[in-house]
Amino acid sequence: MGHKAHKQAAPKNLRLGILTVSTTRSLAEDKSGHWMNRQAKREGHTVVLHRVIPDDRSEISRIVSEVVNHQAPEILLVNGGTGLSPSDVTIEAVRPLFSKELTAFSPLFAQLSYEDIDSAAIVSRATAGVIGKTALFCLPGSINACKLACKALIFPEAGHITAHIRS
Repeated sequence: MGHKAHKQAAPKNLRLGILTVSTTRSLAEDKSGHWMNRQAKREGHTVVLHRVIPDDRSEISRIVSEVVNHQAPEILLVNGGTGLSPSDVTIEAVRPLFSKELTAFSPLFAQLSYEDIDSAAIVSRATAGVIGKTALFCLPGSINACKLACKALIFPEAGHITAHIRS
């Protein structure tokens, strides 16, 4: 079956979770998370979780594992903590949890970012992988980066990715 047939047969309504990694933002100030929440609902998905969690490696790992195991979203969007500062530990916290890495996501996102923000795209370490039956995407905390990743890559392929993980 070709990719178009896979996409047509893929589930359309998914369970989606959103975690924003920040020690400075509250849920009320989470512009990126709120945008992803609204957009996911517009796409027909059910948002099962939207939380702000601290920039702490062990807490991120623990919370991501808890969310995957207890709330079982098919897609988990984690934004923030993907840069180069010492407090940016999202990638280090979640990558060891991956059973598979979606290795094409990072370069595709980097290319799209480069077209949008020029060489500043080199600072992002956005990545994606599979934990259990959940596809997890680590995105920069910027609302523009979240919009770019969700509109161009994640939402168009979410059902297709989920179908592959389920099989």
